[in-house]
Amino acid sequence: MATYSNIAEASSCVGELRPPVTNHVPSIWGDTFSNHSSFDDKEREKYEEAVEALKEEARDMLMAAATPLNQIILIDTLERLGLAYLFETEIEHKLQHIKHDDDDLLHHSDLFTTALGFRLLRQHRHHISCDVFNKFVDKDGMFEDGDVEGMLSLYEAAHVRFRDEKILQEATDFTRRYLSSREAELESHLRDRVKRALERPLHRDIPIVYARIFISIYEKDPSRNELLLKLAKLNFDFLQKLYRKELSQLSRWWNQFDLKSKLPYARDRLVEAYMWCVGYHYEPHYSYVRIGLAKGIQIIGIMDDTYDNYATLNEAQLFTEILDKWNMDEAKRLPEYMRTVYRFIMSTCQDYERDALNLGKAFATPYFIETVQQLGRAYNQELKFVMERNLPPFEDYVKNSEITSCIYIMFAAIMPGFKSLTQETIDWMKSEPKIAISTGMIGRYWDDIGSHDRESKGGQVFTAIDCYMKQHGVTKQVTLSKFGQLVEEAWMDVNKEWVETTFVSAEISLQFLNYARMCDASYNNSNGDAYTDPKMAKSNVLALFIDPILI
Repeated sequence: MATYSNIAEASSCVGELRPPVTNHVPSIWGDTFSNHSSFDDKEREKYEEAVEALKEEARDMLMAAATPLNQIILIDTLERLGLAYLFETEIEHKLQHIKHDDDDLLHHSDLFTTALGFRLLRQHRHHISCDVFNKFVDKDGMFEDGDVEGMLSLYEAAHVRFRDEKILQEATDFTRRYLSSREAELESHLRDRVKRALERPLHRDIPIVYARIFISIYEKDPSRNELLLKLAKLNFDFLQKLYRKELSQLSRWWNQFDLKSKLPYARDRLVEAYMWCVGYHYEPHYSYVRIGLAKGIQIIGIMDDTYDNYATLNEAQLFTEILDKWNMDEAKRLPEYMRTVYRFIMSTCQDYERDALNLGKAFATPYFIETVQQLGRAYNQELKFVMERNLPPFEDYVKNSEITSCIYIMFAAIMPGFKSLTQETIDWMKSEPKIAISTGMIGRYWDDIGSHDRESKGGQVFTAIDCYMKQHGVTKQVTLSKFGQLVEEAWMDVNKEWVETTFVSAEISLQFLNYARMCDASYNNSNGDAYTDPKMAKSNVLALFIDPILI
């Protein structure tokens, strides 16, 4: 077979060429989770009763909070500790009251209070004008120095900004410089909060990952509430045991296919995939969402590696055509390794169809199948771009990348787990709403930045970075900077759409926000990819699924 470097001289044979194959490292987790002991119903019930008892005391505390400031501080603490899902109704009631009846809170309070109230209201999809910050700037539009708590509160608030909010863009730059200069001199618990915020702003952090970190920070805070700390630890311990049980269940499901031996070119990343699942919805009642997403990500990973890391153009084209037919009888036309892939996809989709029916969401199945087929066509198009060395205009590449961001298939994979899902929700998603496009492009640009070196395979394969460089005649560094800017712009669009897309339930809209958060955490500017590189995800896996929290 010809080598990839012969493409230019043997273009007539391009359909039979394989891309350079990347040999991925094996999973570092072995049987860690497949052999894990179960979390039985009796033990779960014991935890739930203990959590419920402390929850009632915490609810009384929240409802008794006398001032709006005390209320928002308590709401913020509950959210940081990963406890907000226990008090959704009470929190929304308090915020509604603050927005409509306590106008003084945002317009006549100090910087800390104004910024905290503004951020919380926006994060709960309330329309709040950034004009509330006008009183904190001088005649030249510049912020003045304040105390660290006020600056940190403003820094966190600035990350829920929209595109046209220049005052909050100025606040972001100003507070970052201020906090960076003061970090070393702060008390331990405040220094840790500032350090984490500078590394990853709260609005962009993964809620359950941040909760695990904040429990340790809060424990060192002299003003901590012991009841909330105890509840947070107990709740996290409960969630960790639940996650282990789900991972054990998923490991047994995954191992029955034995794809790591049958498809050696593909990544074996079930545990890293499950990290995305707890990032999407960490709450205990979204167990199906986590398990469904994990299976969906395994389909995505196998398809991605088949198209990107092994298939010839001719094989990929045939696979795409047969995937569109959605008929197991057609699989005999495929090479053996692709038959394995096809059987895995069909088996997983049959599980989906059964679960959707049992959950009363049978109408979701056709859209899930459609997104699998859509992804196959997009991966196939991407392979043509690469193997034929015929880069399209960057705009065309980006349009195809909207699909390969996997935002649509990941949405479809978890639909049966949402009580609020209707056929109208699916029709809305099919219209490619702006929140989906913007969120997907955060993933796409981060993936292009974080995995460029791996996907370019030593410069042998064209990527989106090369496409942009060629079209605009700029360097790789300029391109990476541009992609980083595009991520920031997409985040501002997501923030706005999150507030404005209120005709879709919060449980459904939240997945777009959490997808963006997972992308921020999974990729970085130093060519990191926490799905592909197990070492990058290891600390979070240990913290969430293995290392106990001392109660």
